[in-house]
Amino acid sequence: MASTDHPRSIRSFVTRAGRITEAQQRALAQLWPKYGIEFAPEPLEQLALYGRDAPRTLEIGFGNGENLAALAQAHPERDFLGIEVHRPGVGRLLRALESQQLTNVRLICHDAVEVLARQIAPQWLHEILIFFPDPWPKKRHHKRRLLQQAFVEQLAERLVAGGVLRIATDWEPYALEMLATLVAVAALQNLAADGTFVARPAERQPTRFERRGARLGHQVWDLAFRRV
Repeated sequence: MASTDHPRSIRSFVTRAGRITEAQQRALAQLWPKYGIEFAPEPLEQLALYGRDAPRTLEIGFGNGENLAALAQAHPERDFLGIEVHRPGVGRLLRALESQQLTNVRLICHDAVEVLARQIAPQWLHEILIFFPDPWPKKRHHKRRLLQQAFVEQLAERLVAGGVLRIATDWEPYALEMLATLVAVAALQNLAADGTFVARPAERQPTRFERRGARLGHQVWDLAFRRV
C-alpha cells in the first residue's frame, strides 16, 4: 500500500484474520463483484457506482454492517459507501445486502486513510459516519488513533457545504480529544447547542461494540459537526 499525507505511517488498525465462516467466504467470492469496489488512486464517480446522482453517506469502519444496512434500507433515496478492512464483517454485510436486495450500497475493503486521500473527491459526500473507532487507550499507541488533525481536515474537505460528520465513542478521553481536534478545524461547525456533545441519533443502530459497552456500563459520547 502506498503512503499518504496522513501524519503517521502506522495504521490506525491491526488487520485481524478473525474467524470467517463458509457463508461469509462464499459471499466474498460471489457477491463482491456486485457490491465491492477495488482500491484505485482515482476518484470514484457516482453514476458509475450507483447509476444516479443522489446524496451520499460514507461509513468508515462499519464492522459487521448492521448500521449501514439499516440506513440503506430506511433511505432508498440516498446512496451509501462503506469502508472496512476486516473481511468477516465485509462478508456478513454482503450477505445482508443481497438478502435485502439493497442496491444503494457499495463497499471498499481497504485502509480508510488511503481511500479518503485517493478515491474520494473534495465535496463529494453529504454525510460521514465514524462510530466507535479503536481508541488505542495506551498513551504510546495514541499516534495510531484515526481522528487526528490532518485526517479530520481531509474529512471536512470531502463534505459538501452543509454536509455533516457524525462520530461516536465510548472512551471518554478519546471523546474529549476528538472534540478538541474537530473544534480546531475552521471548516467545521459544532452542532451541539452547548459546544460539546450531541444526543444519540435515533437512527444509529447499536453496534456490537456499543452493546458490549452498554453491558459494561460505558457511556457513549456523540459528536456532530457541519461543513461550513
